[in-house]
Amino acid sequence: MAEITFHQTSLTYPGADRPTVESLDLDIADGEFLVLVGPSGCGKSTTLRMLAGLEEVTSGSISIGGRDVTHLPPKDRDISMVFQNYALYPHMTVAQNMGFALKIAKVDKETIRRKVEEAAKILDLTEYLDRKPKALSGGQRQRVAMGRAIVREPQAFLMDEPLSNLDAKLRVQTRAEIANLQRRLGTTTVYVTHDQVEAMTMGDRVAVLADGLLQQCDSPRTMYDRPANKFVAGFIGSPAMNLLSLPLQQDGIRFGGSTVKISRAAREAAGGDTVTLGIRPEHLDFHAAHSDKGLPVTFYSVEELGADGFAYGNLDLGNGETQPLTVRTYGREEGLRGKTIRVIPRQEDVHLFHTTTGERLPD
Repeated sequence: MAEITFHQTSLTYPGADRPTVESLDLDIADGEFLVLVGPSGCGKSTTLRMLAGLEEVTSGSISIGGRDVTHLPPKDRDISMVFQNYALYPHMTVAQNMGFALKIAKVDKETIRRKVEEAAKILDLTEYLDRKPKALSGGQRQRVAMGRAIVREPQAFLMDEPLSNLDAKLRVQTRAEIANLQRRLGTTTVYVTHDQVEAMTMGDRVAVLADGLLQQCDSPRTMYDRPANKFVAGFIGSPAMNLLSLPLQQDGIRFGGSTVKISRAAREAAGGDTVTLGIRPEHLDFHAAHSDKGLPVTFYSVEELGADGFAYGNLDLGNGETQPLTVRTYGREEGLRGKTIRVIPRQEDVHLFHTTTGERLPD
């Protein structure tokens, strides 16, 4: 079994005034594919490096398969790491690169050959075993790096932004291959990325970090449908969720001539006169310009994506303030650029957050 547990794990670099990762509590199940995601500097790569033993934990503990590895060197943790830059030896063939760790461990040649050939077959690399890395494409090199990890049969795979050097089309193809491979092998995997689309499409669960703190860890669907706070709401989803600071009134939240109802529990938890309303671009509806429903938004840009698109504009709050707003458009809406159209959020798809703390309000 290869469960991974972070218990109140922190790391503070010498001279730093605050931890890079602070009091991380995270349980990763055996065979799970967990994605760590967040903006640059959030602590995700540091978390992976602590798990690998490449960074010394300041406080707390880390265990793999029920064994405390907090202070063990990397070679004793039974993990394999796949790096962003492949880290292949240029003078070795693909087969030699894949089997090198086994050779160092003094595994016999026949076993190395068998394991390398098995991994090459899984990764569709059999015809490239005698080539040097310079004769391979970026995607093929990344598969060689994956093969090197596979032949060791570790308890866990650790992957640090392994697709960031690939072009857009190859990234889409390779992320599907990695996710499929992980599910076939059933090896516990911790995957770091800054790309939230990558996180949402690959992981069994996604852990979002910001400023060294875990914001939420959940399934991609749950995280999209019920973000725990404003940060997660604005980070997960492409384009991001619209977050609007609006006054809280007796009958709910006024949205032009319409009212978004709010529960008593949410009203009490809001603790003030304003609330942050979150609404995803696909959950806004257009209304005629002469209607008194919703609020007017003046569109200045439209992204055509084929079957649909995204229109970007400024929402007029009616008090002299405007806020940016993104609306998903269906059926190739034409002529939106420069137009002013009223929009209204769908009541059942509204998210409410505390204006100050950013925490999600109860339904």
